[in-house]
Amino acid sequence: MEANRKPSRTTGAAPTDLLETDLAAMMPLPAAIFNLGWYNRVRLGRGYYVSIAGNDYSVDPAAIGRTVDVSADLDRVKVRLDGRVVAEHDRVWATGVTATDPTHVAAASSLRHMFAQPRAAQAGDGVPRRDLADYDKAFSLEQWAM
Repeated sequence: MEANRKPSRTTGAAPTDLLETDLAAMMPLPAAIFNLGWYNRVRLGRGYYVSIAGNDYSVDPAAIGRTVDVSADLDRVKVRLDGRVVAEHDRVWATGVTATDPTHVAAASSLRHMFAQPRAAQAGDGVPRRDLADYDKAFSLEQWAM
């Protein structure tokens, strides 16, 4: 080998002469691959989107108000709620892009519709019901009642 035969001023030896010493001093690589990429834990807002590097990714709106784990690698963005994946998108490398899953939009629409409907009181739900006229009688307001 012709490369690196010139002795270094700091070590006094050529790099090729020290190669065997360096290899013997190195530790073996770990068996497990490290979890590489970006990771964060956030509370999912009402908009049901998480932001990564200037882009927004939709999340299942059932996770609104809860803390979710967001991870991103070179190819994918995943959002987990209690270990369960609630969103998975291809990673976008541009900025200002919104990645939306149509199932998340449909779920949000369904939740908005359910929220807009008044809940009817159900018999036997443990909440006592009283006629409002009883209060008029109790406070002598019968003369004002129409």
